[in-house]
Amino acid sequence: MQQNAASNPFSMVAAYGDRPQMGLDVEFGSDPASGAAFFQSDGRKHDDLKQMLDSNKDGLKLEAMKRIIGMIARGRDASDLFPAVVKNVVSKNIEVKKLVYVYLVRYAEEQQDLALLSISTFQRALKDPNQLIRASALRVLSSIRVNMIVPIVMLAIRDSSADLSAYVRKTAAHAIPKLYSLDAEQKDELVMVIEKLLSDRTTLVVGSAVMAFDEVCPERVDLIHKNYRKLCNLLVDVDEWGQVIIINMLTRYARTQFVNPNGDEDADMAADAGSQGGANHERFYDESSPDEADDQQDHEKDEDDEKSHESVQNNGVTSNSPSTSYHIDVDHRLLLRQTKPLLQSRNASVVMAVAQLYHHVAPRHEVQLIAKALIRLLRSHKEVQSVVLNCIASMSTKRKTIFEPHLKSFFVRTSDPTHLKLLKLNILTNLASASSISLILREFQTYISSNDRSFVAATIQAIGRCAASIKEVTETCLSGLVHLLSNHDEHVVAESVVVIKKLFQTKAAEHYEIITQMAKLIDFINVPAARAAIIWLIGEYNEKVPLIAPDVLRKMAKSFVDEQDVVKLQVLNLGVKLYLTNPQQTSLLCQYVFTLARYDCNYDVRDRARFLRQFIFPSNGGGQTMLSQHARQVFLATKPAPLPESKYRDSNNFQLGSLSHYLNMPATGYKELPTFPAVAPDPTVRNIPGFMQEKLSINSESPLKGSGTGAGATGAGSGENSSSKEQRKERNFLSDDEDDKSSAYSESSSSSSSTSSDSNSTDESSNEDNPVEVARQKPKPKESTPKLINDNDVVEKAVAVNNQSRDGNESGTSDSEESSEYSGSSSSSSSDEPEEQQQEAKKQTEKPVAAKPTPTAKSNLDLLLDLDDIPPIGPVMTPSLGGFLTPGTPLVAQTQAGQATGGLELVGPSYIEFKHKQLLNKVSGHGLQLAYRFTRAPHLYSSSMCSIELQFQNCGPNEITNIHLGQRTLPAGMQLNEFSPVAQLQPQQLASGVLGIDFNDSTHAIDLELVSSAGNSRVQLKPPVGELVRAIQIPESHHRDERAKLRGMNEHQCELRGLRRDLIDVTSLKQKIFECLNVAHTHSSTTGQLHCFAGQTLSSKSLVLLTLQWQSDEALTLLVNCEKMVIGSMVLNELRNALQLSFSM
Repeated sequence: MQQNAASNPFSMVAAYGDRPQMGLDVEFGSDPASGAAFFQSDGRKHDDLKQMLDSNKDGLKLEAMKRIIGMIARGRDASDLFPAVVKNVVSKNIEVKKLVYVYLVRYAEEQQDLALLSISTFQRALKDPNQLIRASALRVLSSIRVNMIVPIVMLAIRDSSADLSAYVRKTAAHAIPKLYSLDAEQKDELVMVIEKLLSDRTTLVVGSAVMAFDEVCPERVDLIHKNYRKLCNLLVDVDEWGQVIIINMLTRYARTQFVNPNGDEDADMAADAGSQGGANHERFYDESSPDEADDQQDHEKDEDDEKSHESVQNNGVTSNSPSTSYHIDVDHRLLLRQTKPLLQSRNASVVMAVAQLYHHVAPRHEVQLIAKALIRLLRSHKEVQSVVLNCIASMSTKRKTIFEPHLKSFFVRTSDPTHLKLLKLNILTNLASASSISLILREFQTYISSNDRSFVAATIQAIGRCAASIKEVTETCLSGLVHLLSNHDEHVVAESVVVIKKLFQTKAAEHYEIITQMAKLIDFINVPAARAAIIWLIGEYNEKVPLIAPDVLRKMAKSFVDEQDVVKLQVLNLGVKLYLTNPQQTSLLCQYVFTLARYDCNYDVRDRARFLRQFIFPSNGGGQTMLSQHARQVFLATKPAPLPESKYRDSNNFQLGSLSHYLNMPATGYKELPTFPAVAPDPTVRNIPGFMQEKLSINSESPLKGSGTGAGATGAGSGENSSSKEQRKERNFLSDDEDDKSSAYSESSSSSSSTSSDSNSTDESSNEDNPVEVARQKPKPKESTPKLINDNDVVEKAVAVNNQSRDGNESGTSDSEESSEYSGSSSSSSSDEPEEQQQEAKKQTEKPVAAKPTPTAKSNLDLLLDLDDIPPIGPVMTPSLGGFLTPGTPLVAQTQAGQATGGLELVGPSYIEFKHKQLLNKVSGHGLQLAYRFTRAPHLYSSSMCSIELQFQNCGPNEITNIHLGQRTLPAGMQLNEFSPVAQLQPQQLASGVLGIDFNDSTHAIDLELVSSAGNSRVQLKPPVGELVRAIQIPESHHRDERAKLRGMNEHQCELRGLRRDLIDVTSLKQKIFECLNVAHTHSSTTGQLHCFAGQTLSSKSLVLLTLQWQSDEALTLLVNCEKMVIGSMVLNELRNALQLSFSM
């Protein structure tokens, strides 16, 4: 009996009631819920859960459902439990029932037959008093994809759309697309339900209703007309997911209902482009300068007063053509104003949605405010950065000026992944201009030394694009690229050759000596693209190098069989061109090359050979043919220079932020963004019945209201009083530079007169410190006209509260006027006081402002998005001490800001060792050889880690796989970041990896175990003391002060004799110090007697100050000051030995 009980752990369930109960009626020591049978065989792996679900105890059922939901969350299949679970749908326990519904939503579509058996239960649950049960039942019903229950689901959706619970109505909106995908014939009935849900005023429902609208009937814009203003006003209170959905829908709506606000500017740009004619080379940089944009914006402001009354009377369109003088519609302005605060959202998707809205529908001069919001997102996760940078790269091709002030935000960091580096590189190239090119080239110069080959290649291409686009730096870039031809990295040389080939076409007449230098590289470069570029250059300009071109053809004929296909094709072109210009020397070579190509294994090469042979070796036996007569015009014609264009230019065809835009190709389900109409549709379709009559009655009783800006003001277009003109000079955080047209909708779409109690309370709270303003805005008796609920009340209150939190240095008058400006255009102009009293109160209010000028206050939006004071996250790649791309022009003043502050500034290393040292020989490594070098660059994982480049080489005859680190022995305080495992290594193949080690400012060796398929090997890595330091730059005074603090035991000194000052070059002395220690030269005395260097330890950031001073012509004093006494002593010994070995007589 005991043996049977032991073999079946569930045999004790029957006696479960005989034991005392605890908690959830579960005793985990012996009951099935304890998971004792979790590792049973597959045939019985769920028997324990089935028995628990069949139990009559709610505690066991609840525990079983929790385990089942946990299985589903981990991706495990739980479909075989469907019969046992579905029986519990009638459970009285609310917690069990909710989990059962969660399970059924997941598996109802797979187990349709069994789910149909419980349809009656789901229908009863739709009448359950608990709103969560009603919503869950509807969710399960809509998940059963069986045509026969479509009428049942349709009835459930119709009833739920009128439910008292907003959560149930939201679930009904989510069920609509499911039913539509199951049976499209129900569209007419579903549209009626959508119309009802769109009119819902609950923020929880609105987002889901718009989602259902987009899925079922996006063409029915008539459903949006009467809800448009409500959606705009409720936008700030909708959940973040709903905000994204609504903004995307309103973007498409605005593109169909409003005229292009930039139509006149686009027409002018098109006219300018047509008049310029041949200015195709400026196509990549087609944005106007910042000064021109500012002048245009000021011009628009000056003309705004003259156009406002005329445009209002014509419903937003003046009497002229809409493409030349369109005044923005009040509903268009409402959309832009209500979405502007969402740029401060913590959700990146919401910010991106607002950014694409402004990009596609806003006036051009207003789009600049999204720049700071997008820059803020670059402090987010890598995935968010990728999407945002992709959008900025696309926008920067057309809106270059709005991102130019934030140029440094796109500098590449060493911690960035490669795809982010490439995006930032493209943006920097797009933003390059004559004023910023020196700073950008200095940054590019640093990127060349990166270990990321694809990033280095893209940097070289970017230099070429800058050189081709900005003529002032073409010579500097070309000489820098030629300098790279002597680089030790073959891939850098190859990419430089390709870029020079493109750049050379624009400067061919001036630099023929470059062709000679590149022809010498044909024996050393193995990259096919580079070899093909060199051969093309030699063939194109063979008449300029008549002695070199035939010899290059001779070399290529010898190696023709072993060349890649792209090189073979260029060799054939070279042979034809040389035959046409120098047939005496190249005739036989051409015949030989074409004979080889005729029998090549690649059909492209064979076809090209047959085609080109007819130009130089006609088949008619030497007679002239039509092809041979025109061969020189075909092959030796002048080729146009390539245009430098961004690859993101074509992505502007897609909606910003969409998947299609990110992929630069149409994705499944993508809908083209509609174009603006030539003439604006009737704007009265958005008027709510009864609203305009009320507005007109108010205007008839109070002629002073509105100042001519309201949509219903018929006689207010003659002019404005001086008070309203003065108020327009001050801006609040939601008002733009459109003067009165910014607040046109605030007056026309809300009843924010002085009779509104909400408006009065808002004004009183914002003006409590200003008695004059309070007296001026004293509430009046209520008017007899009916009053509608104001949709903007919530927004107005929020704006008033936000305005109270501004800088305390501002006067109360400024705050009160700004806070009241948004809530109804002007509180003073909407009261019933005489105009003279209003002007008098205005003068009294402005006196303290005029007497004591106050600093210009930033709006809440500017304060939140001001990124100038936010330090960058992670190490920044800093330029080295000069280089080949350093232009002769001085850098902008901002580059000196770091030195002006008097603080520490991290700089790049002055010397990098490229030679690898052996760490593991091939004998001890069983055929695997390992070498290493310190890159002197901060590691991606942590800036306190040394970055060590490992080079693996398979010196054996067999393949080695799975190379990784095994056991490692790390002293206390040290940390290690492993290199990426090497999957396989063929014989004689090389592979590299980057190891990061935080040595904790210690030279103790660490033991590592290298594991591979060849065997295990132990290695010991000990860092030189010079690699534990990072170079910094500090001012001379700071260096002197810090050295004075580090006296006594923190100071180490020695005197080197036997050195002759007149025989030692200062440059050689500095170079030897840089080789031993990663420090930066801070300053030297004018006589050359004193030289100072500075650095800091990687781990503890302790200063390492080095001073060299000649006491006499044969005695050099070496002084090291460091808070770490051991480090200072070791640095002194290292430098002393190195200097004595190199310079002692």
